[in-house]
Amino acid sequence: MSDLLPRVVSLIPGATEILHFVGAGEALVGVTHECDYPPGVEKLPRLTGVSVDHHSMTSAEIDAAIGERLTDTGSIYSLDAKLLEELEPDLVLTQGLCDVCAVSLNIVEQAAAGLQETPRILSTNPTSLDEVLEATVEVGDAVGRGAEARAKVAALRERLARVEEAVAGLPRPRVGCIEWLDPPISAGHWIPEMVRLAGGEELFAGAGEPSRRLSWSEVFEAAPEVLVLMPCGFDAARAAGEARVLPELTGWKDLPAVEHGRVWAVDANSYFSRPAPRLVEGVEILARILHPEALPGVPEPEDAARFAVPVRR
Repeated sequence: MSDLLPRVVSLIPGATEILHFVGAGEALVGVTHECDYPPGVEKLPRLTGVSVDHHSMTSAEIDAAIGERLTDTGSIYSLDAKLLEELEPDLVLTQGLCDVCAVSLNIVEQAAAGLQETPRILSTNPTSLDEVLEATVEVGDAVGRGAEARAKVAALRERLARVEEAVAGLPRPRVGCIEWLDPPISAGHWIPEMVRLAGGEELFAGAGEPSRRLSWSEVFEAAPEVLVLMPCGFDAARAAGEARVLPELTGWKDLPAVEHGRVWAVDANSYFSRPAPRLVEGVEILARILHPEALPGVPEPEDAARFAVPVRR
């Protein structure tokens, strides 16, 4: 490892992605149990665990289990303080935005305070796409890669500008982005901004607003022309699998999005849920979904089924 880089522990997958994006992946000495990008990070020591096994549970069961754990303990995650001490980090990357997304900030601060050498804690809490890009630069500065971070973020902004230019003047479909299916939850924070950049009008949240619980009757009354299912932490295949029960709902078949075959399940885990640079690819994915014939200049991933799959009626 370069002597110029600090020893870094990342306690959120998005920060792990950012660290690699700015060219400082070799600084990582520890990650979370959820860190899976770029490939290989899962081999690093894992400092966190989770009390809810979402792999074997339905969306409703996950929601209930999370609510119970948050009520009883205040967190669904555990942090290995002994391993944290052994890794001797100079910098800990974390967040304080969502206790369902990562170890809560107060747990991190308590663990760090007990170490012989107290590391710097950098908590990033973006609620917009612009703030995600700003946080990327902040992390770059923290590890001595500020110049590289700024150059790469500038390139991301150019990609966003190309998409926005490509959809300018086109009809803007009414879009419903759903962050959880049972119960349905709106997709807030940066998602409405992503929809706007991609040429749509988000129905259930405003830019920067937190996600909120909905009812399916509320979704049906809004009559979205495009419905994008992006359950937090799921890939496209898992989201599509969870969506198989939706056609049984009264009113589902009357949705304009369903009638016109414009219901999509996307890889939220990679391109929508995490505050990281791949959100820009998420905007490009949305643009392809909303305006498939109008964006020849937008990069298209080689394997379309990997990031978005149509949901059958």
